[in-house]
Amino acid sequence: MAKGLFPRAWVKKSFYFQARISFVRVKYLFLAWLAVLVGSWVLYGQYSTYTELCRGHECKTAICDKYKRGMIDGSACSSLCDKQTLSMGRCLSTLPNNQVYTGSWGDLDGTIHCRLGDVGPYELGEEPEPRREAPVFDTPTRGTSVEKFREMVFNHLKSKLGEQANLASLVSQILFVADGNKDGRVSLPEARSTWALLQMDEVLLGLLLQDHGHTPRLLGFCGDLYMTEAVPYGPLYGLSLPWPLVAWVPGGVQRSMDQWFTPSWPRKAKIAMGLLELVEDLFHGPYGSFLICDLAAAHFGYTERHELRLSDARGVVAEDEFRRVMRSRRCQADGDCVYGADCRASCDATLRRCREEAERPNLAKACGTLKDYLLRGAPAGLGEELERQLYACMALGGRAAAGQMNMEHSLILNNLKALLWRQISHTKDS
Repeated sequence: MAKGLFPRAWVKKSFYFQARISFVRVKYLFLAWLAVLVGSWVLYGQYSTYTELCRGHECKTAICDKYKRGMIDGSACSSLCDKQTLSMGRCLSTLPNNQVYTGSWGDLDGTIHCRLGDVGPYELGEEPEPRREAPVFDTPTRGTSVEKFREMVFNHLKSKLGEQANLASLVSQILFVADGNKDGRVSLPEARSTWALLQMDEVLLGLLLQDHGHTPRLLGFCGDLYMTEAVPYGPLYGLSLPWPLVAWVPGGVQRSMDQWFTPSWPRKAKIAMGLLELVEDLFHGPYGSFLICDLAAAHFGYTERHELRLSDARGVVAEDEFRRVMRSRRCQADGDCVYGADCRASCDATLRRCREEAERPNLAKACGTLKDYLLRGAPAGLGEELERQLYACMALGGRAAAGQMNMEHSLILNNLKALLWRQISHTKDS
């Protein structure tokens, strides 16, 4: 009888085991199918976002159409539209209205920027740019003389920068750039391209700072499409993740990773000195003062020689412009008095209007950006003094009397630069 029971029990166990295997197979097949479904949905969403962000062919088509109709001209038009020697490469755009690509122009490598109008709704975890109409390039009008155009440019700069003693020389510099074919005269199509470029604050700031070497040099333009020198390394610190991975890496993890991917400390010190020199040039420079309203690392890069470059100047605004905006803004709390990501003023509770003065100067914000960057890996014996100076710098406020603030600003800036220079002056990185 025991012999008869053994096969029956074995059959039952075998059946149970096979049923278990079948269930596990079905479960894993279902999970695999679910993973493929979710992955496909994510990739489709990311691809849709990519195609919305990267529309350089539309930019080129629109610009070349206007060039061939004689509406615009510039130093890059013939190469872009006739000779095909200026070409777009990898898409770097982060907003659909602002197309950014790597570019190649003969032996030159650079970055191509182009504006697009009439972009529909857009979502990528950040606010979309305001809806912008496509430029029509009708200013200046036919019959406008060069002297009248010079006056138009002067008045435009005055409205942007305020009363400055040397605006006339800046106008002459801009008219020299406007003469794209260098024939000694600015044609109407060239003037229209130049006027369109001057409506973009980042282009104007690039021209203002070009002599100081803080911004990439303007290589050429056609309408409101323009190409600047390439910034070989960016962002300032951290790692630019491929677009499919950005949505999957938590912000905290990415911030921790940022400090892993940096140059050696002497090279970081040289890059940091470049940022401090930029702050110095923006503070009471030859064309007034400017505020850096977005100090994100992605807006900065550096060259092979570890010289800092402001690769995206859209976060920089003239102090006069900031004051005008704050004067006209009503508020209930300090949170209503924010300009960009990093420029803030306080709210006057009595008048219910924002005060004009920025709460923190550029230097304090720059030191906050540099704190982790410089303290990590700092040489032995330097960390304590460097930390003390950085925290003193970060404590700078914007409400002190002008004379006192200027003195404190200069003292802290010079001390910090001297401390860094002593550490790197004897190295090859200097």
